[in-house]
Amino acid sequence: MLLDNTSAIVTGGASGLGSATARALAARGVRVVAVDLEVGQAPEIDGVAYVQTDVTEPAQVQAAVDRAAEAGPLRTVVNCAGIAPSMRILGKKGPHDLDAYATVVKVNLIGSFNVLTLAAEKIAANEPLDDGQRGVVVNTASIAAYDGQVGQAAYASSKGGIVGLTLPAARDLAQYGIRVNTIAPGIVETPMLATVSEEFRAGLAAGVPFPQRLGRPDEFAQLALAIIEHDYLNGEVIRMDGALRMAPR
Repeated sequence: MLLDNTSAIVTGGASGLGSATARALAARGVRVVAVDLEVGQAPEIDGVAYVQTDVTEPAQVQAAVDRAAEAGPLRTVVNCAGIAPSMRILGKKGPHDLDAYATVVKVNLIGSFNVLTLAAEKIAANEPLDDGQRGVVVNTASIAAYDGQVGQAAYASSKGGIVGLTLPAARDLAQYGIRVNTIAPGIVETPMLATVSEEFRAGLAAGVPFPQRLGRPDEFAQLALAIIEHDYLNGEVIRMDGALRMAPR
């Protein structure tokens, strides 16, 4: 799919995977609307407009979708927004807090579905390109969907939902010429890891078969662009993890 003179929505676009993806899309001539809960510290990037948005709120997402379409045509969505708290099902303080579990699922899974759904309606109104293609959605899961560790019940559930959503969403939206794919990253050097020590990060990197390092946000962005531009790739989940399979803890 050609990207020049189109628009895109990137969630979680103020930092980490989302910021790298927004930057990569803008470099291809895409007008990017990057949405996030906090956008005050977001880097200034030519071609990227930031909109403070809660992805779980339909009205806020609709406003972001409308803004992107005005700069459009809107043809690309990359869902990167997510949270990753840790809590055991039975811990020292008792059972897993149900509200905490629901919040993770709401942000990671329902938020992604909300953006996908509202953006798909707008994308479906585009003029079709070759083979009737109108746009593409790239969601973000995690290898925790397959190899969830101790304390990741909520996170793994939410990301497993993203994996399970991929094929039926691709099938649902096929009639409108909209592809849906998912990236399942391994351990990537994002702000989520900024609070841990260099020694701890080195330990994480040592567990990756090859290359024996943490992933980089720009590598996620590179893969997202490859998926967007590969017109026959649809309904697929791609692990980006250096062949890592997570241990129980």
